[in-house]
Amino acid sequence: MKFKAKQIAEILEGEIVGNPEAEVSKLSKIEEGESGSLTFLSNPKYNSYLYTTEASIAIVNKSFEPEKEISTTLIKVEDAYKAFSKLLEFYNEVKNNKEGRENPHSIADSAKIGAKEYIGAYSYIGENVSIGENVKIYPNSYIGDNVTIGDNCTLFSGVKVYSETQIGNNCKIHSGCVIGSDGFGFVPDENGEYKAVPQIGNVIIEDNVDIGSNSTIDRATLGSTIIRKGVKLDNQIQIAHNVEIGKHTVIASQTGVAGSTKIGEYCMIGGQVGIVGHITIGNKVRIQAQSGIGKSLKDGDVVQGTPAFNYSDYNKSYVHFKNLPNIATTIHKIEKELNTRQNKNE
Repeated sequence: MKFKAKQIAEILEGEIVGNPEAEVSKLSKIEEGESGSLTFLSNPKYNSYLYTTEASIAIVNKSFEPEKEISTTLIKVEDAYKAFSKLLEFYNEVKNNKEGRENPHSIADSAKIGAKEYIGAYSYIGENVSIGENVKIYPNSYIGDNVTIGDNCTLFSGVKVYSETQIGNNCKIHSGCVIGSDGFGFVPDENGEYKAVPQIGNVIIEDNVDIGSNSTIDRATLGSTIIRKGVKLDNQIQIAHNVEIGKHTVIASQTGVAGSTKIGEYCMIGGQVGIVGHITIGNKVRIQAQSGIGKSLKDGDVVQGTPAFNYSDYNKSYVHFKNLPNIATTIHKIEKELNTRQNKNE
C-alpha cells in the first residue's frame, strides 16, 4: 500500500513542510530510513539522523526547528510518538480490512454470521455457531459447535475454539491459540491407572480481551473458566480449568495458572510465573517474573521469588544471598577464633 504525505497529514491533522506528493510504502527507523519509507522523530537524541536519513517522509513534533537543510518531507504534529502510533493503528486497520469468504471453507447451515465478515480458506465453522458483525477469521481456524463470538473480533490463522465457548466483543486471538480444550482432570483407579474426568464446562471470554500466540485456556470441569473484560494475555500462557481472571489484568509470557485459582482485577503478572491451584490472588497484585506462587495473596501485594515473598524483602535478602560465600567464610573465622579463645581459657 502506498500513501502520500498529504493523505498522512490529513489522518494526523498535521502540517506538511516539503513535498505533499511524497509517497511511502513502508516504515523504517530514522537511522535506517530509505527512499519510499516513513519514519518519525520524537527523541531529540536522534535529531542528527534527520539530516542524513533517506526516508521520504518523517513525522516530527511541531516544536522541531531544523538547524540545516533537510531533504525529507516533514509532517509536524503535536506529539510525534502518539501520531506515529495512531498511524500504525490506521495501517493495521487498512491492512487487515478483509471481507468475504475464501474457498475452500466449511460453514454449517445452522451457523449465523453477521455482516462484513472475513472467513479465510480452510476454516471450519460448526453447528449453531453465532458470529457477530465485522469478525475476521483467518485461514485454518476451527470454530466448534455452539460457539458465540461478538462483534469486531479477530481470530488469526490456526486458532482452535472448542464447542460451547463464548467470546465477547472486540477480542483479538492470535495464531495457534486453543480455547476450550479439556482441563487436566484425571483420577487414579484401583490399579493406579489414571482415568480422565469428563470436562463438561466451557470458557467465557468477555469484551476487549487480547490473547497472544500459542496460549491455551482450558474449559471448566463444571461451570466456566472466565477471562474478564480487558484482560491481556501474552504468548504461550496456560490457563487451567475453572480459573477466573479479573478485569484488566495483564499476564506476561510463559506463565501457568493451575485449576480453580481466582485472580483479581488490575493485576500485573510477569513472565514465567507459576501459580498453584485453588488459591485467590487479590486486586492490583504485582508478581515479578519467575516467581512461584504457592498461597493466596492480598490486595496490593508485590511479591517475588520461589516461593514468593514481599518484593522489598526479596531484594534485601538477595543482596545477602549473593554474599553468602563471604558471609560463611567470616562466620567460620569467628567460630575458629572463639574456639581458640575457649581452649586457652580452659
